Amino acid sequence: MRLSPRQINIIQNVVSELAGKDATVRLFGSRTDDNARGGDIDLLVEIPHAVENSAWLSANVSGRISYLLGGQKIDVILLAPNLERFPIHHMAQKEGVVL
Repeated sequence: MRLSPRQINIIQNVVSELAGKDATVRLFGSRTDDNARGGDIDLLVEIPHAVENSAWLSANVSGRISYLLGGQKIDVILLAPNLERFPIHHMAQKEGVVL
């Protein structure tokens, strides 16, 4: 996994603050490959309750983390009981690493 302890801490804190303390976050995509280089940070935020205004939440989490990490590109997808599931959700759950 190509994230520093500082980056992990920032991601966890932002997700907890904006999505709730009961939310979990998984890193997936190229950043889970220690042999790869570069790339954005792909995150799956799993929330055990219904989410209102999911687009705002996703954008806010992404923007706040990006700002705190100096402009790093962050992609956030949400998974909640009231949101539609897509194949990327399954892949991120299966291959992702819980932070």
